[in-house]
Amino acid sequence: MKFVIAPDSFKESMTAKNAALAMEKGIKKVFPDAECVIVPMADGGEGTVESLVSMANGEIIQTEVLGPLGETVMAEYGLLDAGKTVVIEMASASGLELIKLEDRNPLRTTTYGTGQLIKHALDKGVSRFLIGIGGSATNDGGAGMLQALGVSFKDRNGDELPFGGGALHQLHSIDLSGLDERMKMVKIDVACDVTNPLIGENGASAIFGPQKGATPAVVKFLDQNLAHFAKVIKQQLGQDIAHLDGAGAAGGLGAGLMAFLNAQLKKGVDLVIEYTGFEERVQGADFVFTGEGSIDGQTLFGKTPYGVAAIAKKYSIPVIAFAGRIGSGVESLYDNGFTAIVGILKGVTSLEEALESGETNLAFAVENICRVLKN
Repeated sequence: MKFVIAPDSFKESMTAKNAALAMEKGIKKVFPDAECVIVPMADGGEGTVESLVSMANGEIIQTEVLGPLGETVMAEYGLLDAGKTVVIEMASASGLELIKLEDRNPLRTTTYGTGQLIKHALDKGVSRFLIGIGGSATNDGGAGMLQALGVSFKDRNGDELPFGGGALHQLHSIDLSGLDERMKMVKIDVACDVTNPLIGENGASAIFGPQKGATPAVVKFLDQNLAHFAKVIKQQLGQDIAHLDGAGAAGGLGAGLMAFLNAQLKKGVDLVIEYTGFEERVQGADFVFTGEGSIDGQTLFGKTPYGVAAIAKKYSIPVIAFAGRIGSGVESLYDNGFTAIVGILKGVTSLEEALESGETNLAFAVENICRVLKN
């Protein structure tokens, strides 16, 4: 029998790779001669670099960059395809989790470190980028990232704008003459699972600003700043990015990537499926096992198990999903490629205990399902 094992991470409990290995352990207890094809998955957010690097036997590269508040942090990215492809999670350099709750300030936070990661990867000779833009601490429209790559944003006095979304209202002119020439030679895919525009009531500032430390007054100010940023971009570059789907992702980083670097925004799980060659690997399988920490009705909106099931459904392969928590609305999944959804907990337990015993519980649940399949 052939099993394709393609879980996402079970957050705070198992990485995608560890979850896949636990699944394989459960399968082998019942089907010791089974072929297990392990494809650790992700949706472009946390864990994407690790999943793709482990899948492709790639390499993790670490380097010091500027963090979201201008401090020095150690960030990382992954190299795939013998160094031709790079995978970056912007949160590694510019993420919300890098800042203490009391220090969060989207007026000051910058994506400069993300730009430094891109530049560091360019020095390695890469030709293709996959950039995940979830979990940002920023609201600067990607200006910091672009400054790191050589773009100059000047005020009326000809001075360079300081870091942060709080300075964008001062923007008077954009100078692209210093933009790293190598950016014209690379392809950039952006893993983006939100469709928010740059500005407005559903924009970057209004929807994501509060979690980054913005008060209502600051949200309004930041939104006005991004509107001005978009206006200058339209006037000087001819790019109208204010209301594009996904432009508001990561505090407007989506807009900056599209307007300046010709990046293509796509659903994260679709990109990971493409980069792992999952569709080719799944063909001929008897079963596909997937899962993540929580599965509910929202899984249909681009979560990893749904992306996996959609591919398997094309080839009429049964899909069994495992989860630490099964929420409301899962009934809709049975019409969208899922054969069964299985909770892995053995009984009532504390969250801490559940997280600690995740791999054991997952292997046991998979073993039990395989015993049913065998009979």
